[in-house]
Amino acid sequence: MTKKNTTFSEETCLFSKSDNINPSEVVSLDCEMVGISNNQDALGRCSIVDYFGNVLYDKYIKPESTITDYRTKWSGIKPHHMHQAISFKKARGEIYNIIKNKVIVGHSLHFDFKVLKLNRNNFKIRDISTSTLLRQLANFPSNQIVSLKRLAQVILGRDIQSGSHCSIEDSIATMDLYKIVENDWGNNVKSSTLKYLDDFFWPCWLQ
Repeated sequence: MTKKNTTFSEETCLFSKSDNINPSEVVSLDCEMVGISNNQDALGRCSIVDYFGNVLYDKYIKPESTITDYRTKWSGIKPHHMHQAISFKKARGEIYNIIKNKVIVGHSLHFDFKVLKLNRNNFKIRDISTSTLLRQLANFPSNQIVSLKRLAQVILGRDIQSGSHCSIEDSIATMDLYKIVENDWGNNVKSSTLKYLDDFFWPCWLQ
């Protein structure tokens, strides 16, 4: 997923082991974005996988506005993908029907919900970018937001996003990382207000 730097507030919707969440209730979501006028983000592809990595949804989506930048280097989306794309309105409805009443796992999910035009406060979210336990396992400072690529590389020993991003690959990696800390999620995140443009973020994002 291509995600721009912006103000970031960590998720306040926390869960604990006592929730006894069934794996069938958990999905992982990732969106790829394209650019429209004024360099705004728009949804270009969305993938959803279940707890076991099975693909539940993977479609290219045509934005409501004209695409000005496919961001292929990061999104993996090319002009020909729009030939098979569905409308944003249809995609949004399909995605909502899959994720409603589910626990949604992702990395920096505020970006995904923004382009989906859905209020994240209406969903049960587990955003691994807020996980202090994952940062500790990877020996990163607890106050830094670490990219999905680096977390997967250090903790899973898996290289992702080596070329263009793939939302299926990212969704599966996110779910696999979540499984490592799911039983301790109640102690897994801490509330704070941080900015991606703060200097201490950049060493992790650039690696």
